[in-house]
Amino acid sequence: MDHSREGLITELGEMVAGSHSTVFFGGAGVSTESGIPDFRSDTGLYTIESGGKYPPEYMLSHSCFVNHPEDFFEFYRTKMLYPDAHPNDTHRALAKLERSGKVSGVVTQNIDGLHQMAGSNRVYELHGSVHRNYCMRCGAAYELDFILATEGVPHCAQCGGIVKPDVVLYEEALDDAVVSGALAAIREADVLIIGGTSLNVYPAAGMIHSFHGSHLVLINKSATPADSAADLVIHDSLGEVFAALL
Repeated sequence: MDHSREGLITELGEMVAGSHSTVFFGGAGVSTESGIPDFRSDTGLYTIESGGKYPPEYMLSHSCFVNHPEDFFEFYRTKMLYPDAHPNDTHRALAKLERSGKVSGVVTQNIDGLHQMAGSNRVYELHGSVHRNYCMRCGAAYELDFILATEGVPHCAQCGGIVKPDVVLYEEALDDAVVSGALAAIREADVLIIGGTSLNVYPAAGMIHSFHGSHLVLINKSATPADSAADLVIHDSLGEVFAALL
C-alpha cells in the first residue's frame, strides 16, 4: 500500500469513484481556507477571545442572547459574520462531485453558507445559517444584509420584535428535521468522508456512529478521536486534498 500523499489521495479517489453514495461531514476546518477562523485551534476564536468581557462560549449562548442581547449582537457581528468570504477548493470540489452523482449529501457544522454558494444542493446545516434570520414575534424572514445594516439589537420592520439569527446557540437544541435528514444520508452512504473537524462537538460528532458503510475517511490536519476507526486517514490541508482529488 502506498502511504505517500499521492498514494493516499489516489486511494481516496478510488473509494469515491467506486461508491454509490458518498457523504461529506465537515467542521470549521472546511472554511478556514476561505478566511473564516475556526474555534478551538491555537489561532481559533475561543483562544484569541478568551480574555474578553465574557468567555466566547457564553457570548454564543442562548443565555447571553436573552440576558445581554447588545453584547451578543456586537460579538456576533464582529466575530461570526464574514460576508466577503468565498468558497474554496473543498466547497467547489464537493459541489462538482454532487453534480457528477458521487456525493449525495454534505453535513456541515458551519453556518457560513459557503457550500450552497459553491453549488451544493443537498446540505444539512446542523448549526443553522447566518443567511437566515427571523422575527421572534411575527416570524418575518430577513437576509444577512439586514443584520449587517443594523446596529445594536435588530428589530423587525413589521412588528418591532427582535430578529434572531437562525443559528443554533449553546444551550439550544439542533433542529430535528435537519438531524433526521443528516442521519438518513449518513446511514445510506457507503463512503463517509469526515473533514476539518476535531470531532469534539456533540451531539454533532456522535452522528458519525450512524455510519455502517464500506469506507470511513478522515481528512484533518491533526489527529481526531476517530482516526483509529477509519479506513483511510489523511493529515493534510482539505483544500489541497480535494483539489488533487479532482
